[in-house]
Amino acid sequence: MPIPKPTLWVDADACPRVARDIIVRAAERTRTQTWMVANHALPLPPSAWVKSRSVAHGFDAADNAIVEAVATGDLVITSDLPLAQEVIERGAEVMTTRGESLSIDNIKARVQMRDFMETLRASGEHTRGPNAYTDGDRREFANALDRWLQHHARG
Repeated sequence: MPIPKPTLWVDADACPRVARDIIVRAAERTRTQTWMVANHALPLPPSAWVKSRSVAHGFDAADNAIVEAVATGDLVITSDLPLAQEVIERGAEVMTTRGESLSIDNIKARVQMRDFMETLRASGEHTRGPNAYTDGDRREFANALDRWLQHHARG
């Protein structure tokens, strides 16, 4: 019995448009089922492989929909660390839109750092936000996604 191909789940609310475009092209090329999950309608080209799932507006509604649907071996594309931690615990793999792999080995330290920075901001400390999404980030993400798909989504 053939092993089913993994599904890509995209936390699309905060996913840069350029990264969404890369995901769509890769999903089409590899015929990989892909879900863009957001709390608003997303403009996507017609596709047999890429679909959007709109969820109710509300705190973490898209995250909760992804957590409920993800299966072991799926790939979740997100920079949301609590979401990443939850899906990793369910057996999914995680990649950020900058091409970074998040795993059981590094997610706890990343969440702790995020929580520490939130505590600093809450106490009035001014901290930087994330860096702007660059052409280098785009290339790193496209290359990392291609490598992952070559290894996991053969069909």
